[in-house]
Formats: sequence, C-alpha cells, structure tokens
Amino acid sequence: MILLAGIALGLVTGLGWAARNQVKYEAPVLHHLWLVLAAILVQAWERSHSIPVIVSQLLFIGFAFQNRRHLGMKILLVGALLNFTVMSANGGFMPISFETAGRLVAPQSLLDVPAGTRFGAKDILLPPEQTRFEQLADRFLPPAWFPYQVAFSLGDVFIAAGAFWLLARQPHPSMSGDAQP
Repeated sequence: MILLAGIALGLVTGLGWAARNQVKYEAPVLHHLWLVLAAILVQAWERSHSIPVIVSQLLFIGFAFQNRRHLGMKILLVGALLNFTVMSANGGFMPISFETAGRLVAPQSLLDVPAGTRFGAKDILLPPEQTRFEQLADRFLPPAWFPYQVAFSLGDVFIAAGAFWLLARQPHPSMSGDAQP
C-alpha cells in the first residue's frame, strides 16, 4: 500500500514537472525487470513457508542492486535490505506485534492466538520482546482517518521514498541523465 502511494505520487510529480517545463516525461530506464516479475511469482507461488518470501526478497534486492545507478533505486535498496534483515532474523516473515495487529483487526480475535502465528500474507505475530530488530518490524500505521489501514515498516518507507524519487526525478530540460537542478 505504501509502495503504491510512492509510485502514484512519484508519477504525478514527474508528469507534473514535465508538463510544467513542457518536456516529455522520461521514465527511468531499468534493467533486469524480469527479477521483479520472478519475485512476485515466487512469493505468490507458495505462502505457507518462509523460503519463497526470502527468495522473493533476494530477487527484489538483486533488481534494486542492478539498477543502483539511479538515486531512487539506492534509497529503495536500503529499504529492501532493512526488510530482508528483519525478516531473515525472524524466521523469514515480517514480525508484527499483537498491539499493531489489534489495530487492524478486532483485538479480541487475537486473544487466543499464539506467538509465531502467521498474520496476513507475509507477517508473523510476535511480541516485541521476542522480535529481533523490532524497530524494523511492521509497526507503523496510517492515521486512523485514512480509509485503508495496513501496517508497514521503516524499510517500506524507504522503498516507497525510493520509488517516489525514481519516478518523480526528471532531467532538466537542458541536461541529460539522472540530474535535476
């Protein structure tokens, strides 16, 4: 969800900048896009084990690394590495506390759920004291008034910021490359 917001805002900003300067919008040239498709397919293939989630993360990191010449991709890569760190340290899934999860679903529905239970597509319920790198876990939520509630991590923030920068950044009309005044 936060990644989609970063992509949408980046596109709107980049298109707006291009229109304001009366130039054609230039999408970044990205190499090895097949790694993104492979990452999505691997994660969708099997969700009951952590191995596909970790393999998916590694494929995404590989894609970001291959395209690191873009500043936005460097930012995105930091986020991917943060998420990979916390997930690999916690059994291959993204930890989420019972408190955070209880703000997404009815808290009483979590009363008899043991620690280590899967929650959603890639999360695992863990109390903070059992979570390695807890500060990197899914612990943030949008404001309560926001219509769609989903937990996200610091890594997700970096990934969304990198996607925004990648799509919003346009070369100056008189320049070429990945620079802007």
